[in-house]
Amino acid sequence: MTTQNRIKLENILKDRFKNDKHTTISSLPQPDSFKDMNKATKRVIEAINKDETITIVGDYDVDGVVSTTIMVEFFNKIGKRVKWIVPNRFKHGYGLSQKIAQKIDDGLVITVDNGITAYETALILKKKNIDLIITDHHTVPKNIPQSFAIINPKQPDCNFAYKNICGAFVAWYFCANINKSLDTNIDMSNFLDLVAVATVADVMPMKDINQTIVRYGLKKLKNTQRVSMQLFKKHINKDILDEVDIGFAIAPILNSAGRLKDASKSVEFLLSNDIQKSQEMFDDLVQLNNLRKTIQQDTFKNTINDINKDDDVIVVANKSYHEGVIGIVASKLSETFNKPAFVFSIKDDIAKGSARTSGDIDLYSLIDQVKSSTKGFGGHKGAAGVVVKLNQLDEFKQKINKAMTNQRYDTKKTKRKYLMKLTIDDIDKELFDIVQKFSPYGYENELPSFLFEDETIQKHIYMGKEKTHQKFLFDLDVELLCFFNHQKIDQNKKISFVANIGKNIFRGNTTYNLILKEFL
Repeated sequence: MTTQNRIKLENILKDRFKNDKHTTISSLPQPDSFKDMNKATKRVIEAINKDETITIVGDYDVDGVVSTTIMVEFFNKIGKRVKWIVPNRFKHGYGLSQKIAQKIDDGLVITVDNGITAYETALILKKKNIDLIITDHHTVPKNIPQSFAIINPKQPDCNFAYKNICGAFVAWYFCANINKSLDTNIDMSNFLDLVAVATVADVMPMKDINQTIVRYGLKKLKNTQRVSMQLFKKHINKDILDEVDIGFAIAPILNSAGRLKDASKSVEFLLSNDIQKSQEMFDDLVQLNNLRKTIQQDTFKNTINDINKDDDVIVVANKSYHEGVIGIVASKLSETFNKPAFVFSIKDDIAKGSARTSGDIDLYSLIDQVKSSTKGFGGHKGAAGVVVKLNQLDEFKQKINKAMTNQRYDTKKTKRKYLMKLTIDDIDKELFDIVQKFSPYGYENELPSFLFEDETIQKHIYMGKEKTHQKFLFDLDVELLCFFNHQKIDQNKKISFVANIGKNIFRGNTTYNLILKEFL
């Protein structure tokens, strides 16, 4: 790699973090900078001293599962047994639903990764004289639930220094403050491997405090004593895990139980210290994830037939869509067509939808403009859930497309961005090491993509059982790997493309290759 390119690349990547303030564990903001943190902590200590029942209510995605695990494990360590509920999406609906509230008769309720939109449910608990502490990280609605305390960095009057952290990180901070107040000396850093998993899985911005936590959590995973994480290492066949392993291997398996059956299975797996039982649970989760892949592929194929490609916002709904995979399908549609996508599963007269987008489009704000056509919604800038009455679905589709048009978002921007132009001769260990220096990568710190122009293919090979993957060889034995189906490109032909750099170790030999993002 040329000296000029090396300096240019380092400066570009370094510039991404010029405003970051929390780049070390010692610089993390203190727990009491959260609004209501100390108030909530005192209430928990009171519940412990009075031996009240404490019920943790989580959610069925990875962030909710991990948040629940952190809370339950922490209370176990300080000698307080708690009840916990992770809702079944098919029986209970999302988060602290009214069906969940009906199952709780007394004590103190603590939500993790949910609760900020549970206005009606909070009233039910209040009538039962049950105190509610909400810990959440989702966008705060106008009607805030009546509760004893709310710990959520997105509250306008919360002084926590960084707003975009996951629910598990909020739960970890809550436990850390309880630990400090009780002087129980639990090593809270032992939970940061789980916080890292949730941060990556929930697609939080990989900058500032989040990158610090994920980097530290990945180090914890290296020598983890958790049986669950040891099984993941064995499954992936890697001693050292990175953010890609979390995003593409760990998170989907943990998510599979909540998508197809009951997320409680994933919580029990993460909490287990029994090697034999953990292995059995892990095998079940892997089977569920394989089934999920099949259902997801079938659903995606069906949505392609239902979409209107001319719309600025994709909105599709069908009774055949499996509720557990609509979020993944929405994400794939959004990526494929470079526009927001809503996928609804229909049951009786209700359509439950998941929405995904990318880039600068704020989904939460977009849905908020058409909320009169919904029964309710919640989520983030890039991901949201929404419920619509079936007889209002067409109205919702028209209004959401009109709102998108009025925002003047450009949905025809280039799908892939590249950081700088390189040549095949630039691919070496030095380039790879520079890229690795600024990892972990993720949202708002995307893995660098590079532009290559007019490079000559020396050899072409089809790969995989079904021969759907391709490998292109250039001079110097540099490989370009393509993991999505394209028609064959002839040898000796010049191509231009955008790609990431990767490393391959085979029989002790290390080579550096390219992973295709887009042909130009």
